[in-house]
Order: sequence, then C-alpha cells, then structure tokens
Amino acid sequence: MITERLRSLRGAAVLVALLFAPPSVIAAADWQADSQILVASDPPPTELTLTAGKSAIVKSEIPIERISVGFGDIAEATAVSPLEVLLQGRTPGVTSMIVWQEGGTRRSFDITVVASRYLADSRVEAIKREMERELPGQQVDLSFANETVFLRGTVKDITSADRAVSIASTLGKTINLLYVNVPPPAAQILLKVKFASVDRNLSTQLGINILSTGAGNTIGSLTTQQYSPPTVTTTSPISVTVADALNLFFLRPDLNLGATIEALEVKGLLQVLSEPNVLAENGKQASFLAGGEFPFPSVSSGTGGTPTVSIQFREYGIRLTFTPTITPRGTIHLQVAPEVSALDFTNGLVISGFNVPALTTRKLNTQVELSEGQSFAIGGLLDNRTTDTFEKIPFIGDIPILGKLFQSKYSTKQNTELIVIVTPELVRPIPDGQALPALNYPRPFLPPNTGKDPRTPGISVTGPVPVKPPDEAIPVEKLMKSMQPLAAPGQQSVPSSGAPASPATIPPE
Repeated sequence: MITERLRSLRGAAVLVALLFAPPSVIAAADWQADSQILVASDPPPTELTLTAGKSAIVKSEIPIERISVGFGDIAEATAVSPLEVLLQGRTPGVTSMIVWQEGGTRRSFDITVVASRYLADSRVEAIKREMERELPGQQVDLSFANETVFLRGTVKDITSADRAVSIASTLGKTINLLYVNVPPPAAQILLKVKFASVDRNLSTQLGINILSTGAGNTIGSLTTQQYSPPTVTTTSPISVTVADALNLFFLRPDLNLGATIEALEVKGLLQVLSEPNVLAENGKQASFLAGGEFPFPSVSSGTGGTPTVSIQFREYGIRLTFTPTITPRGTIHLQVAPEVSALDFTNGLVISGFNVPALTTRKLNTQVELSEGQSFAIGGLLDNRTTDTFEKIPFIGDIPILGKLFQSKYSTKQNTELIVIVTPELVRPIPDGQALPALNYPRPFLPPNTGKDPRTPGISVTGPVPVKPPDEAIPVEKLMKSMQPLAAPGQQSVPSSGAPASPATIPPE
C-alpha cells in the first residue's frame, strides 16, 4: 500500500509540473516519462524468425487487447483466440510486432522473415547430382548464397572445369574457385617430309650462216638471225669475226665462201631430294627453312623526285611450316605448307646494273588427317613441255633440199616430276645416357684440345632437380595463363615474301 501511494504522489507532482512548464519541456518530459515507463514495465523485445510462406503461433499468458505489425507486406498477424496470435511470413524482410495485453502491459517482437530454402535446396541438390554423374571421382563442392554459386574442389583437367562451370551456371552467377591437377607433358609430334623432284630437258639447235669474202665480187653474209652470224669487214684486208662459239666453221679461201653451222644437242638433268624433319608440340606451329636470302633492288621516289634504289632481301630454299593437332579419334590433323624454291638466273632481270635472279618455286598448302606412322602424298606433278622455234628466209627457204640451207630450227623439251610425302610420328625426348643422333663426317676433325665438353655441371654438383611439380593442383586461371604462348621481347612477325628494306641505298646509274 505504501508503494502504491508513493507512485500516486509522484504522478501528481509530475502532472502539476507539466501544467506550468513550457511546451518544449512538456514534450521532453513526456518522452522521458514514456521511455521510463517502457523500460520499467515492458520486457525486452523477443526475436522471432519465420520462413516466407510459413506460419507460427505466439501465445500470451494475459488476454490480448490489440495487435500492431510494422510492415504488413513482410508479416501478417491475426488473433485467433484471446491468448494466441497467428503470425504468417509473407516476404523476406525485417519488421516488428507489438501486443497490448489487459492491464496495460505490452510485449514487443522483432520479426525476421527469410526466404524459403526448399526450392533453392532442391535445385542445388539436383545440380550436385548432375555433377556427380558427369564428373565421377572428382571432388567438386557447390555452395549457393545470395543468388551466387561458388565452385570449389579439384578436377583433373580444364575440360572438366569448363563442364562443371556450365552445369553450375544454370543456378545463376557462378564463381569458379576450382583447382586443376597439373597436366602431364604435352605430346611431341615429328613431321617427316620428303621432297623428290626430277627435271629433265632436251634442246636441239640446227642452223647455218653463209658468208662471202669476195665471191662474185660481193662481200656479205646470209643468216636467219636466230644464231649470231659472223661479221665480215669490207675494208682491206678483209677479216671475219666469229662472235659465237659454234660447232662447225667452214671457209674456202679459193672460193671466198664460208659457212658456220649450229648443230647442238643439250641434255640436262636436275634431281632434288630433300627430307626436312621438324618437331612441334601438339597444337603449336613450327617452321623450318634451309636456304638463304638474296638481295634485290627496289626503286622508290627520293627527295626532289630523284629515284633511290634500296636493297631488300628475300628468302629462298626449303621451307616447311605446319601445325599438328591430336584429334579425339587419336589421329593427327596436319595443316602443312611445304615449299621448295631456288634461284633462277636464266629468267632474271638486270636493273640499274644489278643482276636480279628469279625464283623457281614449288609449294602447296593443305590439311590432312592421318594416324601415327602413316604417310600421305600431299603433292604430285607431271609436267611435259615442248617448244619449237622455226625460222627461214622467204622464198629461198621453201626450195626443196636446197632450202634447208636457209632454215634454222630450235627445239626444247622439258619434263618435270615432283612428289611431296608427309609422315607424322609421336616421339618422346631421348633418355639420359642414350647416344644422340650425329652426322657422318667425311673427314675427322682435329683431336680435342679440352678434356671435357663445356657444359653446366651435372646433378652430382648442382643437386637433383625436382621430379614432381611443387603443387599437385593449381587454380584454373594460373594454368590457362601458363599455356599461353609468349612472344620474345621486340619480336615481330616478318612476312615470308621478304624482310624490311635495308637502310643502305645505291644511286641508280
């Protein structure tokens, strides 16, 4: 009883003070009084967690008078009896609920509504089953949070990693945190190419030049101009100059008549057999060139319109460029471009005093697929050519029998045969201690001056090299970066047609 009277007197004193206080003081006092009442009489808020789409019953020991929910879109409260409240979660979020009970007491609740995990968990479990089915025996862990998929674990190769990411991407954004086992060394492919070429030619020359040193008081010569005739001077004494190397030369001083006869038969034979062997890694391009570079002039406009001749260089010889790829069938797919070129001074040009040779080239570019050790004839050529040149002096050359003396004939026959054969072979490095391939030198070299070959000390001095990678598994990004080819600093691709012009220039004649 004494406590209740003290509370009444304290409340009356507060009421009298508020009646005579300014409005700001009244508001502050009201807030403080209400706050003191909440702290003194109401218990602390109770935390409740609901799943969207599910319901819960909140029980009260004192009859309920009124219910209030902060955000009705997040949760909904319904009094189903004087002592029970049905609370339903609607959408994920955070809100609060206050329950007024008889006697003026209140209870507050902090409500958290979370999304339903049933659909997400069922999808995640389905994806995990697909992972186990497609990647058996590989450790792949999948976690799903905030609409994001996290992949962890270790797979055997990049293909398995790509497949795991493709499967997990059906759930949403995927973060690839997989590790990949360090792959074994790549396969090495040796391509053996055989160039076989035979060029044959047959040339026949037949002609006659007639000259007179005074027969019939006439000095001169009769020719078809196909073969250079001798030159007869009309001054005394009369002389004859033969400029061409001929087969036969006849002269009758008593008759003042002479003749040069061109009767030649030339046979030519050129045989080429080249067998370049080039080693390349699976999927990487390799090239080979055995030959050289020859200079040729290039005329360009200089300062003031004066032409300037610059020297450039072009490659020639035996060239081989190929890219091997091992297919899933176990065969080897080859993109191969062999080429054989040689200098041809016969068909060259003379520019500003420079003798520029031409190039005779045989090349092809094709793609084939074959197994290890098999061979393909990827190129073949049979070329037969005949060229006849016939010249005669009109009218006289048409006379039977006698007209043969006033005719010239040049005949050329050419026959070319070419075949290109390729054979791929999978190879491994030569084991340590085995004999290395060597050339057969016709003559021995001088005896060695140094007792041992110059080399880096062996394992007995430097210690053993690691036989295992430092890490059994590495991230996918690190492995893919290590597989990218690296270009040498300052290296630039030079087209096969030639190299950049030399800075040296030569003025034209």
